Amino acid sequence: MESIVSIRSLAKDHAGEKALRGISLEVPDPCLFGLIGADGAGKSTLMNILATLSDPDSGEVRMLGLDLRKGFPRIRDDIGYMPQRFSLYQDLSVLENLDFFADIFGIRGKAKAERMDHLLEFAGLAPFKGRRAGLLSGGMKQKLALACTLIHHPKLLLLDEPTVGVDPVARRDFWTMLKSLRAQGISLIVSTPYMDEAALCDSLALLHQGAVIAGGSPAEMLAAYPYRLYRVEAAPDARISTLNYPGDKPPPPGFELIYPSGGSLHAAEKPGQAGDPLGRLRLAVPEAASATMLEPALEDCFFALLSGKTANAAGGA
Repeated sequence: MESIVSIRSLAKDHAGEKALRGISLEVPDPCLFGLIGADGAGKSTLMNILATLSDPDSGEVRMLGLDLRKGFPRIRDDIGYMPQRFSLYQDLSVLENLDFFADIFGIRGKAKAERMDHLLEFAGLAPFKGRRAGLLSGGMKQKLALACTLIHHPKLLLLDEPTVGVDPVARRDFWTMLKSLRAQGISLIVSTPYMDEAALCDSLALLHQGAVIAGGSPAEMLAAYPYRLYRVEAAPDARISTLNYPGDKPPPPGFELIYPSGGSLHAAEKPGQAGDPLGRLRLAVPEAASATMLEPALEDCFFALLSGKTANAAGGA
């Protein structure tokens, strides 16, 4: 499959700090590609470079078949960029913001009217077209920002943490819109810290401290998870119903990782273990009353990768 973005050995420093450490990525076309990582992982730095707002210190980027350094004027015509912060005009109405961006991209007359009407319906903003942008809810602001980003029919969308701070219902609606765009053949690169959003992507790259430490589809990442995973809980009538396990305490025999998740603990058991896991877990967590096997989620995969434990299990440690 042809790549819409190809990155080779990309590096960028900020005030002496290595924001990107020679990363390499391929984004197929079309694709809903997720950049996953915590704050400071390098997601926004990479997005700024791809949006032609910042120059890399070294490395190569090809986008839409063009070299980023030489072809950025043409690239800008075919990409849409949505930054973290709402950047539209708060005092203008929904319709006036769309009209402004249409003018910037030289869209005039009947084509502009049709495009604006389509995007208002697509974003569910038609009933609010006269409302000032500053008076919209957080989710509606993001829908308006996406609509403005789409006004010129871009081939590639760059969305930097578009749903941070947005309520769950609005997040779901926003991602329904992104999936619809993907179905229309538009490629998207979306950065997010949310694992449920990562699961909706076609392909992922996990960034940590400026480096890509894993990549692939959500299904491939889940299939590569090397442990048997348990949810460990206290008895319902226990005086302490939420278990605690200090991060600096070594796991009990036969286990690689123990960490909190959703009011319980998740315990990753090494391959090839026999016997009762609950008995071994109680050596470290005496108040544990049950250990229920469960399928790993992406959050479990990423926690293992960030902990540096995945390679150990691969060898059957």
